[in-house]
Amino acid sequence: MALPEAQANVEWREGRVPVSTRFDDPYFSLQDGLAETAHVFLTGNALPARFAPGFRVAELGFGTGLNALAAAALWRQAGIAGRLRFTSFEAFPMGAEDMARAHAAFPHLAALSAPLVEAWAAGARQIVTDALHLTVIVGDARETLAGWEGGADAWFLDGFAPAKNPELWEPALMHQVARRTAPGGTAATYTAAGRVRRALQEAGFRVERVPGFGRKRHMTRAVLA
Repeated sequence: MALPEAQANVEWREGRVPVSTRFDDPYFSLQDGLAETAHVFLTGNALPARFAPGFRVAELGFGTGLNALAAAALWRQAGIAGRLRFTSFEAFPMGAEDMARAHAAFPHLAALSAPLVEAWAAGARQIVTDALHLTVIVGDARETLAGWEGGADAWFLDGFAPAKNPELWEPALMHQVARRTAPGGTAATYTAAGRVRRALQEAGFRVERVPGFGRKRHMTRAVLA
């Protein structure tokens, strides 16, 4: 029998930004969560220029699902045939009501959000829409990623801050990320912490520090050597 999911504990800052009480960290930028996603994860992975049929994104930290929605919207806008394949690893999945409340801040994504939230509320963790084939693998990524047989062309490394959620930035996990990255594949993250950059380098990525979003001076982009 499958164990019940350990659900996220969420409180709301200014009534609109979800914050994890477990990690004392917001799920997305207080300034503009969608703009942050576009700058860090989409532009950081050179998307949509790299999109092609069958393109695969993988993510550490599903959170609200905003990154998946933003990627699906960009995929649809780019007019690529088929669905974007998006796999995310999440230890503490958010409840559907909190997810819907988070998405409400971005009404132009409503058409993509509605089927995702509906399926999520019904317990689905593999969700297929017209633009997206989403799989959320629940559990500790240090365990679940090792058993994953998939691969990725681009990674969204979106755990909570390394100082508060060090488990999702460990060198061993970055090695697992590299093992499941296509040749020439990329990774991007909002953090420029030295230990994260070193872990990616040790795993085989070429790493560069580039301007970050909003108040963050720097972020990290990486390409598998």
